[in-house]
Amino acid sequence: MTEKDAPKIEFPCPDYPVKVMGEANDEMTALVMEVMTLEAPGFDRQKITVKGSSKGRFQSITVFITATGVPQLERIHQTLVASPLIKLVL
Repeated sequence: MTEKDAPKIEFPCPDYPVKVMGEANDEMTALVMEVMTLEAPGFDRQKITVKGSSKGRFQSITVFITATGVPQLERIHQTLVASPLIKLVL
């Protein structure tokens, strides 16, 4: 797919999913909540999903935010991947 064919996101984009994967522990969860509270205040905490890996070592957290623009999404991504607790941000 070329850049021309890539789907475009219109901002603000409600219910934009941010999926974070990393080590399953309270520190990771706290970090994700801290970043989302800072960068996407008012996100719906009722829509958060947490799934653990089969052996319980890793987990994924999906948070739905209102994305306001590319700069916001880049800040979220950069802040989260800077932590050694986080393995992947989608």
